[in-house]
Amino acid sequence: MTYRDAGVDIDAGNELVERIKPLVRRSFRPEVMGGLGGFGALFDLTGKYREPVLVSGTDGVGTKLKLAQQLGRHDTIGIDLVAMCVNDVLVQGAEPLFFLDYFATGKLDVDTAVAVVGGIARGCELSGCALIGGETAEMPDMYPPGEYDLAGFCVAAVEKSQLRDGARVRAGDLLLGIASSGPHSNGYSLIRRIFERAGRPGELDLGGTCLVDALMAPTALYVKPVLELLRGAQGDAIHAMAHITGGGLSENIIRVVPEALGLDIDAGTLALPPVFEWLQHEGGVADAEMWRTFNCGIGFVLVVAPDAAGAVEAELSALQLSHRRIGQVVPAGSGGRVRIG
Repeated sequence: MTYRDAGVDIDAGNELVERIKPLVRRSFRPEVMGGLGGFGALFDLTGKYREPVLVSGTDGVGTKLKLAQQLGRHDTIGIDLVAMCVNDVLVQGAEPLFFLDYFATGKLDVDTAVAVVGGIARGCELSGCALIGGETAEMPDMYPPGEYDLAGFCVAAVEKSQLRDGARVRAGDLLLGIASSGPHSNGYSLIRRIFERAGRPGELDLGGTCLVDALMAPTALYVKPVLELLRGAQGDAIHAMAHITGGGLSENIIRVVPEALGLDIDAGTLALPPVFEWLQHEGGVADAEMWRTFNCGIGFVLVVAPDAAGAVEAELSALQLSHRRIGQVVPAGSGGRVRIG
């Protein structure tokens, strides 16, 4: 018997590597040493930072992956994977340096894998982050036909003096919410349940965008504009940041706020984009559940000194980042630390 008889095609794996090499190479930064194919990936930090703090993050795309496979949409799910990792490390003010992916399947379909990795490479390119390596695993009997699993890992760096860890946050700071591109990659177990119960109306028009396109819109990549903002004249006025992922608005912003403080979020500012309106109406989802499950149109939040909020908003507009004020930091009360109302 051969390895191929057992279900693993080494030649298909080699073909995949050759086909993704030009896609991956477009994401490389000058600090990348070597190319694909080594046992380890090399990245040279010499001379770039004075007091570097490394920030790492790992994630997947949840059950949005299941929907992508059902719909046969494999070309943007890799962008989601990158975004979920790089947006997380950005919260600390860190610049993503390099990324590694893990793609596992029962039987390797080279075309599908190229589409997925192509999306990962594109996400890295848009984030200024090098796709420096990864792993493709063909594991017969582990996954049903046509299914695959996906995970990613990134490393970022920030000068120690510029680290955003929440220590600068004060009562009175304002919350500036930057728009999401849709549900991003969270809440898809509920989304899929609602979608199925509604009869999978993928072509339903949501004001110029069909439902399935709105559900599969790739997660917004905030890295380049937010890093530009941090390095600009108002950078020091940004006291903390939050990536709105699992836990939604209720549970993510408070993670970067000191224990003695809380949040007062104005529900009136949380005007739901059409895809969220449809999900809430079709699923009969309560407001509190929406705020805890989805980003509700706010994908990233800046905690900003009140006297600089106007200037930061002007810079956000110049960077073409849609945004709005959604609340403020307040002293923690006797009840919960987050009030949305």
